[in-house]
Amino acid sequence: MGRFAGKRILITGGTRGMGHAAAKSIIAEGGEAWVTGLDPQRVEAIAATLGPACRALRNDAAAADSGQALADWVAGAGLLDGLWLNAGYAELGALEQVDAQAFDRMLATNVRGPALQLAALSPLLKPGASVLVSASSSAYEAAAMASLYAASKGALVSMARCWASALSARQIRVNVLLPGPIATGFRDFLGPQAQQDFDRHIIGQVPLGRMGSADEAAAVALFLLSDAASFVTGSQYPVDGGLMMR
Repeated sequence: MGRFAGKRILITGGTRGMGHAAAKSIIAEGGEAWVTGLDPQRVEAIAATLGPACRALRNDAAAADSGQALADWVAGAGLLDGLWLNAGYAELGALEQVDAQAFDRMLATNVRGPALQLAALSPLLKPGASVLVSASSSAYEAAAMASLYAASKGALVSMARCWASALSARQIRVNVLLPGPIATGFRDFLGPQAQQDFDRHIIGQVPLGRMGSADEAAAVALFLLSDAASFVTGSQYPVDGGLMMR
C-alpha cells in the first residue's frame, strides 16, 4: 500500500516533465492519476502508457472554459483527493518586446487558467484534499529577460496564499512549488544553442552545480500532495539546487 492508495489526483500539464513523473509515481503507489495536456498525441500516449489507472484529457489552460471542462470531466467519477495546477509555459524577451498580445497570452495561460480551474474544481475537492500550484523561482530571480513570465508566476504565489486561507475551513491545503532549473524540456522554445547557453548560465549560479531532474521536483510535489504534509499550507517549496539563496 502506497501513499496514494485509493486516491485520485488531477495534474494539469501532466503529460511531460514534472507532472508526468508525478503521475507515474502516483500510480505506482496505488492511486489514480488524471492528467491534462495540450498536445493531443502526448495526451493519447500517456493514457496508453500508464494504463487504466491513468485518465487523460486535452485541455488548454488559456481557454476561458478550461475550468468548466475539467469539472465536467471529473464530476461523474466522484471527488478529488488532490489537484496539482501545473500547466503553463515560459517565454523570454527584452522589456521592449512585451506587447499586449504577449501579455494577454501569458496571463491567460499562467494566471487566469489556474484561477478558473480551481474555481470550477473547488466543489469537487474532498475535505482534507491538497492543492499544489506550480510557480517558479523566476518570480524571485529578477532576470532581465523574464519579466512577463516572472510576473505571471509571482501572481500565482500571491493567489495561492489567498486560496490557502479561503479553503482552510474545509481543511484543504494549498501550497506552492518553486522549481528552479529543472531538465524537463520546458525551455525547448529557445532552440538548441540558445537553450544550451541559457542552461550553462543558470547552472553557473546554482550552488549544487547542476540541473535538477523531473523526478526530483516531482518528489517534493508528491510530498505536498500526500497526507505526509497534512499540516502544511500556505507554504512555498523551492526545488532549485539553492539558486534562490544566492
